[in-house]
Amino acid sequence: MPTVTQRADAMQIWRVALIASGVVLLAGGALVFVQDVPPERYPAVAAWLIGALVVHDGVAAMAVVVVSVLARRAGHRMPFVPFLIAQGALVVALIMSAVVVPQILKKAAGTANPSVLPLDYALNLGVFVAVLAAVTAAAIAVWAWRVRRPRRTGTSG
Repeated sequence: MPTVTQRADAMQIWRVALIASGVVLLAGGALVFVQDVPPERYPAVAAWLIGALVVHDGVAAMAVVVVSVLARRAGHRMPFVPFLIAQGALVVALIMSAVVVPQILKKAAGTANPSVLPLDYALNLGVFVAVLAAVTAAAIAVWAWRVRRPRRTGTSG
């Protein structure tokens, strides 16, 4: 079994490797951006990035924090694993909503070419959230079943 120092060294190596790969990917993305996007489009890209930041930090992250605080205050005995499963599902639903809601709004505003947004995005988002809720409930039910299941002993009697 590795010692604490060996594990810390391995974590340090992984940390450095992940940071280095992130910097390389960021530099590659910046290079492609500068080569492919004309400078007159930079303000629109900046506005989009600021909007994404506001949606993520101002809406999605705050929604997760608020739901987490309310859930913890509502039931102090709520087990940690189902709480994490539900929180993960909330994050997935918020990410999907952030991707799909602009399409819903644009389709409602109308487009010159109806084949650009051909689907019923509001219905699809509703179905996705319903399926996600069912899968989340099933995952929590499976966890509860496994926790309550009597443990088998290794001896035969």
